[in-house]
Amino acid sequence: MTDLRFRATQHLRRGADFERIYARQCRGSDQHLLIFADSNQLSCTRIGLSVSKKHGSAVRRNRLKRLLREAFRLTQHELPQGLDLILIPRQGIASTLADYQQSLARSVKYISRKLTPR
Repeated sequence: MTDLRFRATQHLRRGADFERIYARQCRGSDQHLLIFADSNQLSCTRIGLSVSKKHGSAVRRNRLKRLLREAFRLTQHELPQGLDLILIPRQGIASTLADYQQSLARSVKYISRKLTPR
């Protein structure tokens, strides 16, 4: 049985980590998510969330963050290891949990190919 917990070590919280990932300028997107990524030296993939006030009230923003965390939790074993990701939901799209799961899996696989040296 696989462990589907979302641990505290999988959260990106430091501003320096967000700046490092944004500075790398490696991103992928689709109609549901914009994802920025950078590699890390750890054996796990970590996420940070960026949901702006343009998405609406605090209740709406917190719901989006819960959906994104749940999508990551359910797909974390399908994703490549050793990445730091910033997930940004697209505005004006009524996305479901399944949409975020598919988007995350597809976009991260694309981004990981861009990050690996040839």
